[in-house]
Amino acid sequence: MATSKGGSRKLLWLMVILVILSSSVAAAVIYLVLDQRDGAVLASTEAVPERRAPIFVKIDPFTVNLADDAYGSRLLYAGLSLKVGDEETREILEEHMPQVRSRLLMMFAGKQAGDLTDPGSKQRLGDQVMAVLDPPMTDHQPELVIEDVLFTEFIVQ
Repeated sequence: MATSKGGSRKLLWLMVILVILSSSVAAAVIYLVLDQRDGAVLASTEAVPERRAPIFVKIDPFTVNLADDAYGSRLLYAGLSLKVGDEETREILEEHMPQVRSRLLMMFAGKQAGDLTDPGSKQRLGDQVMAVLDPPMTDHQPELVIEDVLFTEFIVQ
């Protein structure tokens, strides 16, 4: 019996040592996994660029006579905003707002109501607005950065 008691004590100590070792290994693995996940979150956070507020230039609504069609004289009431890429473009457009409005009125006056009400016409019209505002308004004017044309009001009557 003395041999069995000594054997069971050795077995008990061996099991205690194995439990301690396996607990230590499990704790180390959990620590490493959590540490890697935190590092990945920090790395992805650093890669996100700073949020930049969009810059809009509001053009007050205007009414323009459209070209005559089968229904006679028609009117367009339109308001729009331009999304610009930088402050310099915003300043140039605001300084030359009468010229901007004049160019837009001349462009819209040549349109017929049917051209403005069909599907996809607003997108084409937005492209035409950007093209009309592309030529310089003064000598030595830097290039305007107009990203989008947003129609805020649009009524054809």
